[in-house]
Amino acid sequence: MPSSVMPTSGSGDGRERPAAVSAVGLRKSYGDKLVLDGIDLRIPSGTVFALLGPNGAGKTTAVKILSTLVTADGGQAQVAGHDIATSPDAVRAAIGVTGQFSAVDGLITGEENMLLMADLHHLPRGDGKRAAAELLERFDLLDAAKKPAATYSGGMKRRLDLAMTLVGNPRIIFLDEPTTGLDPRSRHNMWQIIRELVTNGTTVFLTTQYLQEADQLADRIAVLNDGKIAAEGTAEELKRLIPGGHVRLRFTEPQAYEHAAGALREVTRDNESLSLNIPSDGSQRQLRTILDHLDSAGIAADELTVHTPDLDDVFFALTTATQLPTQPKENVR
Repeated sequence: MPSSVMPTSGSGDGRERPAAVSAVGLRKSYGDKLVLDGIDLRIPSGTVFALLGPNGAGKTTAVKILSTLVTADGGQAQVAGHDIATSPDAVRAAIGVTGQFSAVDGLITGEENMLLMADLHHLPRGDGKRAAAELLERFDLLDAAKKPAATYSGGMKRRLDLAMTLVGNPRIIFLDEPTTGLDPRSRHNMWQIIRELVTNGTTVFLTTQYLQEADQLADRIAVLNDGKIAAEGTAEELKRLIPGGHVRLRFTEPQAYEHAAGALREVTRDNESLSLNIPSDGSQRQLRTILDHLDSAGIAADELTVHTPDLDDVFFALTTATQLPTQPKENVR
């Protein structure tokens, strides 16, 4: 299996986005445990990058190094154009961090939590109050602003946590498993907030245990395993690394079925259902080739279904010694 997918970090107009985060050969050990074994990263500005991996793979360690909370044992990295080793204060001024565990103080109100963050960022009192009010409104927390944060639901605490991170208007945000423990509605609300941040130009470095979350949000995804990047690419590129994808053509007329079986290569026949399975990586180019063959032969299938592995299949295949059987997902076209 290929170990990686070549990066495509263009801006859509032919220009390459500048890197918000870049790292070469990052290494970190805790005692005899090698956590990061020389990882390389390049995250374009204004995008969402998701780092996946099993528990203990080193995701949080990567976030801590890049946010200057711990020191790497080797390698180099730049965040917002600043070297994490020689200019840590400049890095901290440009970033926000929302960790796995909430930084919210439950003994004070939501508004007081926000004002405390404004003070930590040395904002003038008036500016701090304005920033707090705007963010509380943006995160739908105005009605609860005067209540102790201990009374907030899990979703409200997570929104307040992220709002506190944004007080300093960071260009780059590290979100370490931000939706862990949230119910589906709260998780989707958080996804919408993240999308809005990126629309406004913020770069998001996301670690998550929810593969659907990475699939929904990330422009690029890397899978971390045994301290190394096992694969990196868009969600669709990663899915194409896993075998088992195919296109299924179903016919109602036996004559059309036989004609198609003769016109197409590498087909697996199902005479009972009058269906043909054709190996496919799910790409638009390969699908167009199949359709062109059918058009050239004057054949019209009654149903075309694309079966592709999903990120669960990718994750299991890249993080286990033995690849697990894939369960292809269907998209009826």
